[in-house]
This record gives sequence, structure tokens and C-alpha cells, in this order.
Amino acid sequence: MQNSLIKELSEEQFNRQIDVNFKGVFYSLQEAASKLEDNGSIINLSSTVTRTIFPTYGVYSATKAAVEQMSRVFAKEIGARGINVNCVLPGPTGTDLFLAGKSEEQIAQLAATNAFKRLGRPEDIARVVVFLATEEAKWISGQCIGANGGMA
Repeated sequence: MQNSLIKELSEEQFNRQIDVNFKGVFYSLQEAASKLEDNGSIINLSSTVTRTIFPTYGVYSATKAAVEQMSRVFAKEIGARGINVNCVLPGPTGTDLFLAGKSEEQIAQLAATNAFKRLGRPEDIARVVVFLATEEAKWISGQCIGANGGMA
């Protein structure tokens, strides 16, 4: 996703973020309502940027905040079927998508924002997602869980 100051974000960039980050989750939840078996789990992905204030992330963070709220509401709507719904909020994670277009200095600055002073690894996020899909996590629902090394 290309981020931009709100005043400079094109309509095309705006629509793309709405389509991918918001509509994609919305339509997935609609389908899950009729196709997911009872006692299943839904884990949506948001972002730690919903808890920070980073210039150029205004629309991106707004779409991710919408995913968080939609997850909380959907947890109540579908919970009677034993389906738990949660949202994971990754922090800066060393993926190709995250690293693309960032200088070494930018990456080092972002890595320094958490308690461990490093970027997250994909497996750091995956472990949280996997746990939320287990029977041990069935009492956890409607939650937005930061997987960000204590960043926010």
C-alpha cells in the first residue's frame, strides 16, 4: 500500500485502501456467517498503526480501525454459534512488503519503537494467530491483540 498525507492521497489510492483493507474483510465476514462451521475461529488482521499517530498513515490506519470495530461487532453477532472473532495488530514486521521502499535508517527507527528493539518476524505474528484458532483461546472473542513487541 502506498501511504500519503491525507491532503495528497488520490481517489484511486483511497479506494484501493478501502477495497483491500475494509471491503475484503467485510465480504469475508459475510461469507463466514453462512459457510463457517459452528465453533470455528475468525482472526482478522489490523495493524498497530491504529494505536499510533504516523503521518501518511491516516487512511490506512482508518481502514484498519474499521476492521477492528467490525471484528468486535461480528464477535457478538456470531458468538452464539461458538465462533470466536478476534483481530491481531502486528507491529513493524520484516516482510518483503514492509521493507519495500524503506531506507535502512527508516527500518532502524521503526525497529527501535518496541521493547525488543527489533522488527517482528512473520513467525512472531503467526504464533498469536495460531493460538487464537485453538480450543484454548475459545473464551477470547471480540479482542484486538497487539503482536508488536510492546510498541503500543
